[in-house]
Amino acid sequence: MSVHPEELPADRSRPLYTVAGFLSAAAIFAGIVALFYYPGRLGPAAIVIALVGAGMNPTRKFSGLGVAVASLGWFFGMIIAVVLDRPLF
Repeated sequence: MSVHPEELPADRSRPLYTVAGFLSAAAIFAGIVALFYYPGRLGPAAIVIALVGAGMNPTRKFSGLGVAVASLGWFFGMIIAVVLDRPLF
C-alpha cells in the first residue's frame, strides 16, 4: 500500500521547506526582474531555481506560484525585449 504525500502530515518546521520557500521567492523576484533586464539570462535561471524549489517542497503551493511567475516573466520579458528592440542576453 503506497502513501501519497498529500496524506502525510505537513511538518512546516523542516528546514527543507524553508529553503524551498526562499528558492521560490528568489525565482519570483528573478522572474519579475526578467521582464525588464536581460530575459534571456535571468528567465532560464529563474525557471531552474523555481523547479528546484518545487521539487523540494511536497505541498507545492508557493512553489507552483514561483514556477508560474518565473516562466511568465521569461516569456513576456522576451516579448517585450523583441518588441522594444532591447538586448535579449
